[in-house]
Amino acid sequence: MQSVKGRSTGMMGSESTSLIPGLPNDVAVMILSMVPYCHHGRLKGTCKSWRTVLSSKSFLSSLRRNHLLCIFPQDPSIASPFLFDPNAVAWCPLPRMPCNPHVYGLCNFVAVPLGPHLYVLGGSLFDTRSFPIDRPSSTSSTFRFNFHDFSWEPRAPMLSPRGSFACAAIPSSGHILVAGGGSRHTMFAAAGTRIRSAERYDVRRDRWVAVDALPSFRAGCVGFVAGNGREFCVMGGYGASRTISGVFPVDEYYRDAVVMELEDGTWREIRDVWGNGERVRVGKIVVSGDQDCPAVFMLDGNEILRYDMSSNRWLYESRVPRKAPYNSSFGFVVLDGELYVVTHLCVVDSTETRRSRHQKRPGTLCIQIYNPKKKTWRSLATKSPFNYPIDINSAVLSSICL
Repeated sequence: MQSVKGRSTGMMGSESTSLIPGLPNDVAVMILSMVPYCHHGRLKGTCKSWRTVLSSKSFLSSLRRNHLLCIFPQDPSIASPFLFDPNAVAWCPLPRMPCNPHVYGLCNFVAVPLGPHLYVLGGSLFDTRSFPIDRPSSTSSTFRFNFHDFSWEPRAPMLSPRGSFACAAIPSSGHILVAGGGSRHTMFAAAGTRIRSAERYDVRRDRWVAVDALPSFRAGCVGFVAGNGREFCVMGGYGASRTISGVFPVDEYYRDAVVMELEDGTWREIRDVWGNGERVRVGKIVVSGDQDCPAVFMLDGNEILRYDMSSNRWLYESRVPRKAPYNSSFGFVVLDGELYVVTHLCVVDSTETRRSRHQKRPGTLCIQIYNPKKKTWRSLATKSPFNYPIDINSAVLSSICL
């Protein structure tokens, strides 16, 4: 109680102001700390003293660990992202990112959490200053969302613009690694550029430094840190493209992976991760666990596969109990060691939605949660916070622990 009292005194500046009439401030702070983080935005409008307490760093550091899901439905400078607390089944809108009037349609960016911040890196977009206007380009922009003051702030841009790239954070050293990528946009099935460059971002110094490039061009890949933070793995993705009948472009997907030794910055290749006769799956990949022993999972249709590092093969793990309606897509993300598979309970035809007078009626999201340790499934349904149908397949999902 003495430590709570000290924090409440520091938050208010003095004990003369009463947070809750009839209660000591230390008790009032304890009560406020029990409110889920997603409801803090509503409470801040109650009075100035509550806003001061709920926005203070000491108060946020005293909260219990909150594992939250963040959904970016589309360009975050146009549409507000939302936080979701699965324990409280509560949503919280985030402010929109700073808007650049010359660019639009940002997609294929990466949202990576590190400490009390959420970083949004790169992406593909359209630039009205480029020619032709309908050709997608990539961006090097970096933004950071600060949960202390609930605002976005621009950071140093990447050295190379990129979208659909591999990215991983190293919390112990305060670094973020990126590699590969290109300029493909979600509007195009196969188009855009590919790059090999890789970079390291120092969060404290706000500085990007180039590291050795990938052995080959690779975009649409995923990255994670393994080997107790000593290795940066880049898996999947596509490189060169070919055409069918000289007309229809298709991608050549990689069957292998590459690993960077962070001590000397050298890359080594890992042989084919698929067995003979197996098709190359290009599903969504997520990483769970710590850097000592990360668990890599892939969502392929409604099947979940686990990557076995010892055999260098993808093995069947489980099947999603409830299929996505009308062959629509799933969202796939890791939250507190569990796999979250997100979809709509029903899919509305976009043409019918435009004709309907009730097009702003929100739908329902179904979240199916798989625990890899217990091998069990559970599910929950929640009212969508978006006033329009969202494309789960192109939405960017991230998790953060506050």
